[in-house]
Amino acid sequence: MHWPRTLELLHVHCQGEIGKVIVGGAPEIPGATMLEKMNRMNAGDDALRRFVTSEPRAHVAMSVNLLLPPCRPDADAGFIVLQPDRAHPMSGSNCICVVTALLESGRVAMTEPETVVRLDTPAGLIVARARCAGGRCLSVSLDNVASFAEALDRAIDTPRWGRIRADIAFGGVYYAIVDADQVGMAIEPPNARALAEAGIALRSVIAEQVPVRHPTLPGIDQIAYVMFRDREPDGAVRTATTMKPGRIDRSPCGTGSSANLATLFARGEVRVGEARVSRSIIGGEFVAEAVGETEIGGHRAVLPRITGQGWVYGRETLRIDDADPFPAGFVLSDVWGALSGGTE
Repeated sequence: MHWPRTLELLHVHCQGEIGKVIVGGAPEIPGATMLEKMNRMNAGDDALRRFVTSEPRAHVAMSVNLLLPPCRPDADAGFIVLQPDRAHPMSGSNCICVVTALLESGRVAMTEPETVVRLDTPAGLIVARARCAGGRCLSVSLDNVASFAEALDRAIDTPRWGRIRADIAFGGVYYAIVDADQVGMAIEPPNARALAEAGIALRSVIAEQVPVRHPTLPGIDQIAYVMFRDREPDGAVRTATTMKPGRIDRSPCGTGSSANLATLFARGEVRVGEARVSRSIIGGEFVAEAVGETEIGGHRAVLPRITGQGWVYGRETLRIDDADPFPAGFVLSDVWGALSGGTE
């Protein structure tokens, strides 16, 4: 077969959350920084994102990471998270997928027992420490961007659940964190669909009532996700991050775990040097550790370290062909819900 234009991807998942990595064939994205590149994609130059995140080349429960040369000299690689709704500045599970792909594919030289990988993201520099043995990446610890609570116990009026309270926090993107009992559900697999629908509905309501704007990162000015939270008997935090078009993050969610750590830090429930386990709806675990303290735009902020594991499980080649009847992809309401309506 003659395929003059292709995209090469590695298949990776982190605690069950798929984060494919584009390792070859992607076009250049204009911009002097990763943030400028992401904002350009979100402003309308998003053909690549739609091509790789919608049908017939994708399905609902996955993300795709665009691997790029870094824009800063202190980074080994850069990446932008592509999801069905837009490009996002950071994701812990996707970052773990990217580090695992870089090391196990040889794109960054692996050193045992530990390899340090520095990643240029729209949210800032991420330093990852990968524990390695036998040519495998056994775990990745991410020093995430400074995370802070913007509001604690913010009152939110909702048409379905009455007045609820949410913590608004930044952990690489903005989260509204809601204790799950306020919507009358436990974070358990049988409730995944109902939780996803509740989270998507709440995000719209909360976004209308709570404006956000990152003090130093232009363009990061919306609540990206609602994360439901519960506490386990062993002290772990069970999480369910709800994502467009209407699904639950399969992983414990690294940026969400960072945002929640920021709320615990703000309340004095976690101090520097202490850690909490984040557990997903299917039982996957991250460790979220407070490794330092700083200040961002007047906010007291925590420096989170998120540790988890990714697995490379395959690879694929996507053909780019002008004759393809669906170059922009499509979404249908049977599985894509609110993002449906023909082409994305």
